[in-house]
Amino acid sequence: MVLPLFKLGTLALRTISKPIANRLKKEAGLHPTFRQFIINIAQANHRFTTTVQRRLYGHATNALIRPLDEGRAVQLASELFGELFVFTVAGILLIYEVHRSSRAEARKEEKRKQEMEALKQKNKDLERELEVLKYRQSAQGRGYLDFVKLWHAGIRVCQQMENTSTHPLEDTDNSENDFLKDNSRKKT
Repeated sequence: MVLPLFKLGTLALRTISKPIANRLKKEAGLHPTFRQFIINIAQANHRFTTTVQRRLYGHATNALIRPLDEGRAVQLASELFGELFVFTVAGILLIYEVHRSSRAEARKEEKRKQEMEALKQKNKDLERELEVLKYRQSAQGRGYLDFVKLWHAGIRVCQQMENTSTHPLEDTDNSENDFLKDNSRKKT
């Protein structure tokens, strides 16, 4: 909403600057001090443009350049002054628009950097969570593997019992087995 109003405002200012420039043209010839100032500017502009034109066309540049009469000088200077005013207003508006858009672009860039930083942080958090899940899964997998190993060990013990006539706990060198045997005798 702000952008269309701003564009409309700059267009209105440009449009208003043209009548203001015309008013300045009219008033420029009436004020005596300003009139002499713009006549001098008009004469200097006339000499400069005539010299440049002569160089472009290959004519002699050291020839005498006749000055403009006072009425023509006031008219050219006031037109120059009016156009200068319009271009100055347009230039200021252009500079302001470029500055405003660069600030908006800087804000967008800062927002993109913040979003990128948030994504990087989220990525790091997800990587940590993935590592935790991998660790848990490996721990669960080890538990299952330990269960399988224990199961196989139990099967081996049963197979040993079937192959031998003695019980695995009946080892005479084992003090625990002696303790268990003594406790079982006392109960009976």
